[in-house]
Amino acid sequence: MKEEPKETSSRVDDVRTGPSFATLPLTPATLANLETLGYHAMTPIQAASLPLALAGRDLIARAKTGSGKTAAFALTLLARLDVARWRVQALVLCPTRELADQVASEVRRLARAEENIKVLTLCGGSPVRPQIASLEHGAHVVVGTPGRVLDHIRRETLRLEYVQTFVLDEADRMLDMGFFDDMVAVAEECPNERQTLLFSATYPDGIARIAQRFLRDPQEVQLLEQHAATKIRQRFYKVEEMGRLQAVARLLRHYRPTRTLAFCNTKQQCRDLVELLRSEGFVALALHGDLDQRDRDQVLIQFTNKSCSVLVATDVAARGIDIDALEAVINVDVTRDAEVHVHRIGRTGRVDEEGWALTLVGPRDAGNLHRIEEVQGHAAERHELDQLVPKSRDPLVPPMATLQILGGRKEKIRAGDVLGALTGEAGLTAEQVGKITVNELATYVAVDRKFAAHALKRLSAGKVKGRTVRVRLLRADED
Repeated sequence: MKEEPKETSSRVDDVRTGPSFATLPLTPATLANLETLGYHAMTPIQAASLPLALAGRDLIARAKTGSGKTAAFALTLLARLDVARWRVQALVLCPTRELADQVASEVRRLARAEENIKVLTLCGGSPVRPQIASLEHGAHVVVGTPGRVLDHIRRETLRLEYVQTFVLDEADRMLDMGFFDDMVAVAEECPNERQTLLFSATYPDGIARIAQRFLRDPQEVQLLEQHAATKIRQRFYKVEEMGRLQAVARLLRHYRPTRTLAFCNTKQQCRDLVELLRSEGFVALALHGDLDQRDRDQVLIQFTNKSCSVLVATDVAARGIDIDALEAVINVDVTRDAEVHVHRIGRTGRVDEEGWALTLVGPRDAGNLHRIEEVQGHAAERHELDQLVPKSRDPLVPPMATLQILGGRKEKIRAGDVLGALTGEAGLTAEQVGKITVNELATYVAVDRKFAAHALKRLSAGKVKGRTVRVRLLRADED
């Protein structure tokens, strides 16, 4: 038995509608902004946590990505800000740069009700000097990864003595990634009288140790993840060990999802599966801990903008990725942790979408499968691979392709500039242009795959924001 901190527990069911935000002690401007952003009713985790957090309580909240937890802690920290004081008053730690970027973006959206709230992102993989310059000008909210935040603390470029709200987002994955000591070191730099909000999908021993050390009489809120059968349809397929990777290709040909997230337990298995899928004509990319930040960014961009059909990832690498309209999750292995299985399959079938959760079960997976059945409260729906037949002879090709423009925020390029160039001189319609991502040094734009070569040629010969740019087509089917 692990020792857990003394706390009051509140458990809520996962339902789709909840009370209005107007029931909370939020300003009229904040409520109007929430309505504009489409926040009409609270999600279960918001309804359970926001009244407590806004009252100043420390919180341990168990909830998965996509449950609305970001708004829960963002509204709390924004409510406590003194905008007139240009000091860091809220700090959010995240396990990955991608999650930190998503959180910072959401905090900025929710902060529109007030003017001049500065939100700064401090993550590894980005140059330190621009971050130092931004800190010199002051910030109200810092969102970052533990290592880079601690680096700034040691450089004395970040001071936390005015922090009122300290958030640990996806704390369990920060522990998985070896950030325990960094998290402790950062927490010790914050005032003792701060409010601490800890969000985690699971509750490993390390979370209890952090809670005992840094939280004051915390309230626990647990969101029970019960995926509706009508939203996520689970099937388990029996495989022999030697045919496990080939079975993934059979699943893809039968179900033909536009985008699939395939989970492997090891980095080497990720590489092996991507190699096999590419050899059979699938557009697949790998996401694991050995990728540098630039390659990781490009992989995620291509998958989220529908330029890649299959993303093969480890659990740690995929943590914090929130992808809309994900048609299928494939568990190449049965995970040893039943809670991780629930978290994996919860990435599909979100909101009003339906999705498939397909799991391959080999001879060595019996014990792991039994634990999943116990957690889910019912027997697994078993099927045979021989039942799978290709639904089409056509290859499974993603609908979009990605163009990389060498130039980004540093060159003052905006998404509107790129859209204008593509729908102007390049001759594409707005419907043929997909997601546009502007990074510090590069811009990525998804275009209809049928028109990718044409768009590349016209954009290379034309101009973006009045200047000639270098453009190349990213190939998601090769390294």
